[in-house]
Amino acid sequence: QVQLVESGGALVQPGGSLRLSCVASGFTGGFTFMMYNMRWYRQAPGQKREWVATISANGQTPSYADPVKGRFTVSRDNAKNTMYLQMNSLRSEDTAVYFCHRPAEDIWGRGTQVTVSS
Repeated sequence: QVQLVESGGALVQPGGSLRLSCVASGFTGGFTFMMYNMRWYRQAPGQKREWVATISANGQTPSYADPVKGRFTVSRDNAKNTMYLQMNSLRSEDTAVYFCHRPAEDIWGRGTQVTVSS
């Protein structure tokens, strides 16, 4: 059973930076971390979960939701079974629980809380 564990969330002031990590484990049957796209989503209090970013299997093709373009960078290290989200110029509206998602098996992590506040 593939598992995803996020970390790196914290309380940060507006304008600050954070790097989130998502570590994947439990691959069996010939499936590996590097075989599929990975995604970041976020869910603010009282809001629907929204897509943030996608990184292709080989890490060469990132894509971003408009609210985070130019501020967030998604990447992955397939040797470490890890995906990252570098978040810069954070705003109060970035406050949310951030989740990683593996669409091939529709697997979600439990999330990590990011709070942007002075």
